[in-house]
Amino acid sequence: MTNMKKITLLSMLFLFIAGNLFAQDPKPHIYQPWKNGKLKVSENGRYLQHENGTPFFWMGETGWLLPEKLDRNEASYYLNGCRKAGYNVVQVQTVNGVPAINFYGQYSHPDGFNFKDINKKGVYGYWDHMDYIIKKAEQNGIYIGMVCIWGNLVKAGLMSVKEAEAYGKFLAERYKDAPNIIWIMGGDVKGDINPDQWNTMARTIKSIDKNHLMTYHPFGRTSSIYWFHNADWLDFNMFQSGHRRYDQTRGDGDNTAEAAVAEDNWRYVEAGLAMKPAKPILDAEPSYEEIPQGLHDPSEPWWKAPDVRRYAYWAVFAGAFGHTYGHNSIMQMVKVANDGGYGAKKTWYEGMKDPGFNQMQYLKNLMLSFPFFERVPDQSIIAEENGIRYDRVIATRGNDYMLVYNYTNRPMKLDLSKISGAKKNVWWYSVTDGTLEYAGEFDSKVQPFHYDGAFGAGNDRVLIAVDSSKNYITKDQKSIPTKY
Repeated sequence: MTNMKKITLLSMLFLFIAGNLFAQDPKPHIYQPWKNGKLKVSENGRYLQHENGTPFFWMGETGWLLPEKLDRNEASYYLNGCRKAGYNVVQVQTVNGVPAINFYGQYSHPDGFNFKDINKKGVYGYWDHMDYIIKKAEQNGIYIGMVCIWGNLVKAGLMSVKEAEAYGKFLAERYKDAPNIIWIMGGDVKGDINPDQWNTMARTIKSIDKNHLMTYHPFGRTSSIYWFHNADWLDFNMFQSGHRRYDQTRGDGDNTAEAAVAEDNWRYVEAGLAMKPAKPILDAEPSYEEIPQGLHDPSEPWWKAPDVRRYAYWAVFAGAFGHTYGHNSIMQMVKVANDGGYGAKKTWYEGMKDPGFNQMQYLKNLMLSFPFFERVPDQSIIAEENGIRYDRVIATRGNDYMLVYNYTNRPMKLDLSKISGAKKNVWWYSVTDGTLEYAGEFDSKVQPFHYDGAFGAGNDRVLIAVDSSKNYITKDQKSIPTKY
């Protein structure tokens, strides 16, 4: 055999092997929700969907200081990690100062609210970095919930009505064509503080950007329904159930009676769903994982994974269209251990390993496994007197399925006749790892249920009951896969 033939055969063999190796290691498919069309409110006014009818379940993460604290590599790592953990929205403070300063020492407002010369040749500016973050989020199938300017800045008088108009015009023109933007007014502030600024900026953005939804992020233990439910620019409501226990107040406007039930974040959902016209609602800031109860005193007990799960399932089962998770270290993007505010001890990337951060995906997977838009909250499923506070059992259903969340694993009686079918298949769903355990087939009547496990806060599970003629899940199924 000639040397030339040997070289040719070796080359062909190499290409064959290389081709096989490539075929065995394909680039992972990343779901990009906007390929189903723009986001819009569902016909019943309770949920979000895409233009082609695909449901959108908001699973948010609070990366508040992402634009300012992280460099390009860190931002990429963070967003990639969010995607892997099931998040499809990251809420950010677009600016936390006038001006804000990012990792690269670049200013958000070098000329105040005059953005005419904001793009400087050869300079990787503040807004170039914001562009990078938005693009990287897009590559990961993640929406950026852009809180345009943090509320305390507006409260302090650092943005006039005229400046709000200029800023809104700049933001809308820059990002109107990005597929993954959700606009958020406010930012931890009550809506009756300088409302003209919020209304002006919101309407300016909406007049230019016809592609994206908009909402308002309010102060703790308040809801956007108090000020903006009927605003022409508000597509859905947000509330902030906050970081305090039942017994904690700070004298900052809390009504004592209301404060006593403020951990019951399902109450905010009920209040929002009672408003007319109907608009979707979610808890955009509940208690964070690894943050002191009450927020300000690190010597207090800290909220942990069971607490963040409780907030999530309570809100969604009460009728929220999604939920936002938060972590003390991640929201601040703490880079040095024991150097964060609110007693934060971990770095942001260590926080991404915590259980609560990685357990939210199981809620999203669960909600997307059943008919989405017909789902309603229904406490009549609970066939006996319900518990209070942590003992409260909360239920939601469609026409032929029901989901019941029990935080303390207390015995409960459920009316299976509330959904269709003479027989019901029942499973226990683990909120800590997403596993399923078939419990049997039951007659369509009031039935007692109790999972064989410990009693008390944090022993939470979801009971799933389905019309036995339906096959949303199977008896031998061990988990619920990721759908979107």
